[in-house]
Amino acid sequence: MDRCIVLVDAGYLLGAAASLLAGEPSRSRITVDHTALIQGLRERAESDTQQPLLRIYWFDGAPDRVPQPEHRRLRVMPRVTVRLGALTRSDGRWAQKGVDAAMHAELTELARNRACSDVVLVTGDGDLLPGMMAAKEHGVAVHLWAVQAADGDYNQSEDLVAEADERRVLDRTWITKAVRAKDHTGGCAPQPAPRPEIAAILSAPLPESALGTTTERPDPQPRHPAAGPGQNGTEERVPAAKGVPTPKDLAALRAPGTQPPQHPASATLRWSSDKGWVDRPTAEPPEAASMPTLAQLTTAEQRWADREEDITTVGGDPFEVGQVFARRWVERLGDQSHLPKLSGMYPRIPHRVDGELLRYAARFGLLAHKDDQIDERDRYAIRAGFWREISVRTGVEHPPLDG
Repeated sequence: MDRCIVLVDAGYLLGAAASLLAGEPSRSRITVDHTALIQGLRERAESDTQQPLLRIYWFDGAPDRVPQPEHRRLRVMPRVTVRLGALTRSDGRWAQKGVDAAMHAELTELARNRACSDVVLVTGDGDLLPGMMAAKEHGVAVHLWAVQAADGDYNQSEDLVAEADERRVLDRTWITKAVRAKDHTGGCAPQPAPRPEIAAILSAPLPESALGTTTERPDPQPRHPAAGPGQNGTEERVPAAKGVPTPKDLAALRAPGTQPPQHPASATLRWSSDKGWVDRPTAEPPEAASMPTLAQLTTAEQRWADREEDITTVGGDPFEVGQVFARRWVERLGDQSHLPKLSGMYPRIPHRVDGELLRYAARFGLLAHKDDQIDERDRYAIRAGFWREISVRTGVEHPPLDG
């Protein structure tokens, strides 16, 4: 058949692009416009082979072979088929399993069935050499494309390069039409500066119940908790004093009648939050508990439309994810009196809404490579996006979240 097919090893293509643009092969260092990338592959393949495109096969790895947001967007594009291998973690690194075998099987089957006259391979894996040779034996012309190497050398198997019928290098100019390096100079959650009130909290005296079994308060310079000289000159073990008060200890300090005279005025019960440390009541106010969640405001039809928008439009950037969630929540909120109440709670998002926001963000692959936990910087960006959209909708400007 006089048509061409493109087989893309996404791990090679995007890893080599990251090395070229960001200096290391981590795909988290780049942002990819998949629509522009697929269009560029199609145009280049049709130009090089002088044949119309039949299909682009996108081979990639995913944890438990579960499609990630980029895979969901790719597989609804015209003439694109996604094939997923496993993504496993070993010694702290992620590795693809089964991707090269799947490419080999697809290449061999397409050639055997004479589904095309030309095959374009975007890969550097020498394991595909037998498949390439089999395709050539079935009369298929094999075009091998490489991504420009960051050091100017080869980033492909030498045997693979030697066996290909035609070779092409995708240079930096071509790559940057769809891929760009992320700017990591300005994170969403800079390290907080030292706060004097935290030192005051830690210097607060503890209630007697927090000092273990001893009846005296610990010395300002306590001895090593494991051992000390006994009365007979021998070493004896002494109970360890608790050096850092817990919120429960500090709550006891604040109870009526229990505050010692030397209790500093600034040593109050505080909880960590998006802005460092803030006073927090024991329970959320009634207006926070009464705020509806997005799930409660969404109909079945809207849920279906949301899913389509997530797949085709939302890119998965943490800040953008927070904005999209907030936009949907505000647009479906019947009682607009909740908005000024919400603005007054800044920077804290009501617990139920915040939990739903983070679960929504998890659908965009923000958990995929982080041991099932959203990265701290991503959490700041998600919530910053949420508050930015609330500011736009209410006209109330909030100071930026700064860790």
